[in-house]
Amino acid sequence: MNRILLASAFLLATLSAASADEIPSALPAPAAVGSAPKAPAPKLVEPHLHIARSNIAGHVRIALTFDACMGRADERILSTLVQERIPATIFVTARWLKHNPAAVAVLLQNPDLFELENHGENHIPAVDTPTLIYGIASAGSPQAVRQEVEGGAAAMVAAGIPAPHWFRGSTAKYDLSAIGEIRAMGYRIAGYSVNGDGGSLLGAAITEKRIASAKDGDVIISHINQPTHAAGEGVAKALVDLKAKGTQFVRLEDVEDTGDDKTTE
Repeated sequence: MNRILLASAFLLATLSAASADEIPSALPAPAAVGSAPKAPAPKLVEPHLHIARSNIAGHVRIALTFDACMGRADERILSTLVQERIPATIFVTARWLKHNPAAVAVLLQNPDLFELENHGENHIPAVDTPTLIYGIASAGSPQAVRQEVEGGAAAMVAAGIPAPHWFRGSTAKYDLSAIGEIRAMGYRIAGYSVNGDGGSLLGAAITEKRIASAKDGDVIISHINQPTHAAGEGVAKALVDLKAKGTQFVRLEDVEDTGDDKTTE
């Protein structure tokens, strides 16, 4: 009897093994929990820029810079600059040039006032790795950074503007490798020391106060492409007030400068 039971057990084990061999071996293994780690966000810098001070007591020297990103020209600011004969450096995109021929004509008619420089082709942040800055997708590669810079310059020359020497990217933020690439293209990169209008999102009073606080050697950034924003009113009023105080306004091309993060070295 024991021999019969042992034989039966052996037969059962053999059949089970055979059945197991018939199960397809290509069945997928359970998926691993989680996903591949994301690439680390690039380290971004927002460079500062200062101009040579007058070093004369009570005689403040500042550089006004304006970004013309897209949209329409802010006539409140542009007319104030022209009427008060206040010089400024204006960074223009190809998109803004295309949609504002009348304003471009005014800028070109006043070469003693306006220095026009490169703000890029499509207002894309000059960062050579993929990321979002204030919700705006970066250029994402060295080739795309180059296209943004060169496309902006080409549009300027096509509009009758002298070839630019300065570049300021969208959001004014960069990664260090992109700074090196832009410098290798022959551009100085324009930072700033006073954010006048908070991207044109501040109210008129606070914008006026920020610009009025500029000190000797400061470089102010504001925007000249948001005619419906309250900030433009504050910019225009601050310019008139600063002029009344005897402030000396200069363009970037008129004076020596110092930028950090190797943006002007």
